[in-house]
Amino acid sequence: MIIEIAELRIKAGEEAAFEGGVAKAVPLFQRAKGCQGVALHQVIETPGVYRLVVRWETLDNHMVDFRNSEDFQLWRGLVGATFAAPPVVTHERVVDLGPSI
Repeated sequence: MIIEIAELRIKAGEEAAFEGGVAKAVPLFQRAKGCQGVALHQVIETPGVYRLVVRWETLDNHMVDFRNSEDFQLWRGLVGATFAAPPVVTHERVVDLGPSI
């Protein structure tokens, strides 16, 4: 599993519009090939900063399948006008640390 984390900086006063756009976009992610879930986090110390966390089966499911889809364009149409800066996107994997204490 791959975890996409997109840090999104939102224009001041556009937070509610952004959150509403993300809520409308959830079905776009849910029907995407390989998507295993999506969540939105708001940074408490900096309320205009959000992190969109999407779990994908593979990196290609995000970078190829979703990014080249019409649904990606719809997603950007729903929220793109609220961005104060381009998103910063990273991909992670969970590291197995063995049994926890």
